[in-house]
Amino acid sequence: MNKPVWSLNYFRERLAHTEALPQLVILGLLSGIATALLISLFRLLVDQPLEFILGHAEDFESLPAWLRFTLPVAGSLALLAILHNIAAASRKMGVVHVLERMSYHQGHLPLPNMINQLICASIALVSGHSVGREGPAVHLGAACSSWIGEKMHLPNNSLRLLVGCGTAAAIAAAFNTPLAGVIFAMEVILLEYSAIGFVPIMVAAVTADVTNRLLLGSETVLDVPALTIGSMAEIPYIMLLGFCIGLLAAGFNHILRLTIQLSRYPLSYRLIAAGVITGLVAIPVPQVMGIGYDTVSDALAGNIALGGLLLLIVAKWLLTPLIIGLGIPAGFIAPTLFIGAMAGGAMGLIGEVVIEQPISHAGFYAMVGMGAMMGAVLNAPLAALTALLELTGNPNIILPGMIAIVTGNVTVRYLFHLPSMFITVLRAQGLDYRHQPLTQALSRAAVGSLMTKDFIQSTKQVRYDDACNLTRQPERLLIDFEGNPVLLSRRDLKQWLKRHPEIEMVDLCEVPARRDELADISSRATLKEALDRMNDRSVNTLYVQDNEQKIIGLLGREQLEAYYLQGLKS
Repeated sequence: MNKPVWSLNYFRERLAHTEALPQLVILGLLSGIATALLISLFRLLVDQPLEFILGHAEDFESLPAWLRFTLPVAGSLALLAILHNIAAASRKMGVVHVLERMSYHQGHLPLPNMINQLICASIALVSGHSVGREGPAVHLGAACSSWIGEKMHLPNNSLRLLVGCGTAAAIAAAFNTPLAGVIFAMEVILLEYSAIGFVPIMVAAVTADVTNRLLLGSETVLDVPALTIGSMAEIPYIMLLGFCIGLLAAGFNHILRLTIQLSRYPLSYRLIAAGVITGLVAIPVPQVMGIGYDTVSDALAGNIALGGLLLLIVAKWLLTPLIIGLGIPAGFIAPTLFIGAMAGGAMGLIGEVVIEQPISHAGFYAMVGMGAMMGAVLNAPLAALTALLELTGNPNIILPGMIAIVTGNVTVRYLFHLPSMFITVLRAQGLDYRHQPLTQALSRAAVGSLMTKDFIQSTKQVRYDDACNLTRQPERLLIDFEGNPVLLSRRDLKQWLKRHPEIEMVDLCEVPARRDELADISSRATLKEALDRMNDRSVNTLYVQDNEQKIIGLLGREQLEAYYLQGLKS
């Protein structure tokens, strides 16, 4: 009996296939709206307390020195009070946690981790720690979307795509950059560009951006002047900027990697040390506190002198990876933009002195530096370029931005052989995030899309006539053998029945016939999970169960091989 097209069961069944565009669009809409609501709550939890304390959400410079020291220490103590009382598994947060769950858990993101991320990142930002909100926002959006999929009992292949939708929606809502959100989701989280994946992710990003603007307004993140490159003769200097940014990115990566090794020390020591270090740095350099977009806007406008820019570079570059490595649960995307803007602005001011002919405004170099640093640290050049374009609204930035981003990426990847910061943290935890072509191909569909229903289930005790009828069926025989389903050879059963016509009742488990052992798999599992299950249990066939543990299909190894080979041909 066919299920109605408007039923949830039909919706689930369609999502098991790679071609389910209408259903994926609906998921994109749900993900976009839910993520935008959650990110709006996150922003309010940060902005409202800061406006109450500071009068302006980022005016930490107005605080007296003693309070600039006390605030991050108090924030660390508050974080310690929360994190000390929860399980270690629930302390995992941020983009790295999302990547881990994508690689090892098919996109299932625990709800407690999401709640802890919301609370802890808000505390870290309100207390002035040198971190950003975009990394936590990605976790919140991905986890919220994954939770929607789990509540609807959707197949795991769509859960992975939902995580991509939530990621794109989160970046769109946090930055007001929907296109950058789409590219970030595909380039960093999903690690692939597929036509079927673009549509729901784009829908999620646009929906989140529109919802966020309706809720919080259309205020831009940065105040960006309309600047452009003065002359093509500056391209070599822009390449030099990209190289210097690459050096900063490599150092940033190295500092974080070294600091993570301190995780063997108790969490209380590490969090308190992070608060004290932040407070000590904030006394002479208050601009390092918080996200720092107001300082970035000043750099873009050319309002910071060379000495101030150099001081801010060193302070932020040393402080951010140090406190994140010590365990402050927030992100480093905004700090990379901060460091890139300061470095670019400094290069622009130095160029005005060193280069004989007039060059572009220092704010132009600050813009280019932002994209170069983000691309080099995250190993996401296209996402960085797109974010740069959307944040500045300046199409003139594309060519110089591409040159600096490519130069910075080449410096980090091929001179220092460093991966992205996220992969660095994963590897420091003994994990990895590499998707082979086979893994990617088999993760796009669920077992429900490929399973066969050509089988007959039977109890082990049957009448002789019924057993004879079973041998005449074209379907395979699935027998409950001591509590475990097995496939029984019809040919062997038929031959045995011919030799024993006098038997009234036949015990199919006692018939000397070939029986193929099976292993179970959920209908929500991906084809990649099915292959792993076959290999782990040393079987060639799985029986597929629905949410009520009812057997609804069979899946064989040869079907997986045929599916993959067909994908290669197409």
